Amino acid sequence: MPDLPDDSELERLRARIAALEQAGPPPRPHHRVRSFFAVLLIFLGCVLAPLGAVASWTADEVGDTDRYVATVAPLASDPDIQAAVANRVTNAVMSHIDLNSLLEEVAPADRPRLAQALGKLSGPLESALKSFVHDKADAIVSSSAFKTLWTEANRKVHDSLDKALTGSGGGAVKLTDNAVEIDLAPVVDQVKQRLVADGLTVAAKIPEIHTSFVVARSDDIGKLKTGFRLLQLAGIWVPIAALILVVAGVLLAVRRRRAVVTAALGVAAALLLLGIALDAFRAVYLDRLPAGVSQPAASAVYDELIRFLRTTVRMVVTLGLVIALAAWLTGPGRHALAVRRLWHSGITALRGVADHAGLRTGPVGPWLRGHRRWVVWVLVAAAVLTCLLWSHPTAWVVVGLALALLFAMALLDFLASDGTPDGTHDEARDHPENSPERPNPNGGGTGPG
Repeated sequence: MPDLPDDSELERLRARIAALEQAGPPPRPHHRVRSFFAVLLIFLGCVLAPLGAVASWTADEVGDTDRYVATVAPLASDPDIQAAVANRVTNAVMSHIDLNSLLEEVAPADRPRLAQALGKLSGPLESALKSFVHDKADAIVSSSAFKTLWTEANRKVHDSLDKALTGSGGGAVKLTDNAVEIDLAPVVDQVKQRLVADGLTVAAKIPEIHTSFVVARSDDIGKLKTGFRLLQLAGIWVPIAALILVVAGVLLAVRRRRAVVTAALGVAAALLLLGIALDAFRAVYLDRLPAGVSQPAASAVYDELIRFLRTTVRMVVTLGLVIALAAWLTGPGRHALAVRRLWHSGITALRGVADHAGLRTGPVGPWLRGHRRWVVWVLVAAAVLTCLLWSHPTAWVVVGLALALLFAMALLDFLASDGTPDGTHDEARDHPENSPERPNPNGGGTGPG
């Protein structure tokens, strides 16, 4: 019979086993080269993400007529734009009206006396006449006719926008003195017709006036033309390249779940910086405008032109946060596991109430329990596909899809629940590494996960 170990040796063995159990599994190899390139790819993807958003916006604004018209159409109803256009048209019309020309409508015998009176009252009369013309111009720009004229004009000249921003070509949209301008001659013509109809017949003698409304002005437009052209040509390829780089970095990473969280937060942070830069550039742009340019109108134009870009920024930031949160909640972390157990406990309790009320799932419950993982992937794929096929999704679309997916997951867990009171059954099945206890590979008993 072999000698049995004494008590001191047994204590040493127990201490050794306890130390090994506390140490856990042996550390994974670092894979430094692999991790380096994974970080590099994710970093490059995050850098390209803002450029991709700007490139996509640029291609949309120039390449899609309906998109461009949808961008500028609301400007026709903006009070600041209407006021700026009315002032511009009023000044143009008043520059071609002479108070003395009004004497032509008076009888010859009364002209000397009226001319003497005009000399004393020229200031008040000119102010009254200007107010009269401004009222007619304001009525034109506030009417539905101006909205139609604005929309149709921008649709017709959309093909000229590319030439305007690249500094070549003519048309109603043109680049003059580092400014993108729209000819307001049709509006002036309607104001002249309204003045004649209301008794100011001298307005019929006003020649055709080509006055311009400045859509955008900057001393750096000439410098930005090349960059704009490159972004326009890049179009959708830059965001696709950014996505490929991020996905490649995640697939190359050793800890992919952590890489997903990092990449999602990195892209969200990069787009958030782009949003901050847009607001900062807005302040700089308005500060550098000439004194004669209406600041409220310029603000309205800038905000409308980048409205869809801001929408993209909010959408991508929201999507990044949702993906990072989803990756964290499905991970092996202690807090994530606690959240999932709380979720399953609530679903199980609700399932127990339903069973007590006589609501049975029949064969659906066992089938869903057996195919739960595949059903989850189908639901996730459906949400992703919906987001990809959605025409210009917004942040609210992302939130809505996330909530819809969450509701579908709750319904799935409710139907697939087998009545386990603490929800550990599903956790052990779907995430065996999170099980409270698992067999000790060294033989005999169990060890902590």
